[in-house]
Amino acid sequence: MRRERLYRLEAIVLRRQDLGEADRLTTVYSRQRGKLRLVAKGVRKVRSRKAGHLEPFTRVALQVAKGRELDLITQAETIEAFAPLRDDLERIGRGGMVLELVDRFVFEEGEENVALYQLLLRTLERLAAGEHAPQAVLLFFQLRLLELAGFRPDCFHCVACGAEVRPEGQFFSFRDGGVLCPPCGEKDRRAERLSLAGLKVLRHYLRSSFEQAVAPRIRPQVFAEVSALIENYMRYLLERQLNAPRFLRAVRQLPGGDQPAK
Repeated sequence: MRRERLYRLEAIVLRRQDLGEADRLTTVYSRQRGKLRLVAKGVRKVRSRKAGHLEPFTRVALQVAKGRELDLITQAETIEAFAPLRDDLERIGRGGMVLELVDRFVFEEGEENVALYQLLLRTLERLAAGEHAPQAVLLFFQLRLLELAGFRPDCFHCVACGAEVRPEGQFFSFRDGGVLCPPCGEKDRRAERLSLAGLKVLRHYLRSSFEQAVAPRIRPQVFAEVSALIENYMRYLLERQLNAPRFLRAVRQLPGGDQPAK
């Protein structure tokens, strides 16, 4: 195999799909080339050395060979497995939400975005470490992902009239991507109400570093309001249901299921 046909990647495995009798189509997000779909030949065979390195959540070093249609994974070595994310169904669901959102919001393959790769990596590290409330980690990730994808919500000026947002209950427009002042919001039957506490949380997260964002203690009901709003906004942008949030809700309804962290 000629050397010019080979290249190396550092990547995180987003998902996989069986292909033929023994192969897999593996979707990764790489530091060097962004999102890629790669074929892992023979990976489902019992003796395959690549199989354990190509599971979702895994940060992996890859050697890839250029192919006619899809490139081929020729070598794979785990850098970090993020094993804590596989400990229980709730952690699987949280990690799965991160992977699914990156997969859904990145439409073009082969486009380098180091900032997004770093956001993905740091979010998985934070969820695995468990040092911060998972809702806080996910909300910070979602808002930064929206920003990188060009859909940063405007929570400082009314997206209809341009007036500066005042410290009071507001509305949120998925169509216009931000806050509506009360007079404009009352005219839009599709707008969702946003409490003053929820508005403050959104504004705080949008203008803060991660360490600053997670420092204040936020009431669970406010987190639930903001999380639901952002989930609905993302679903509106993607024009489809998200699997991971639905999975998480189902897990929490199981007997003895975990409750959202306070």
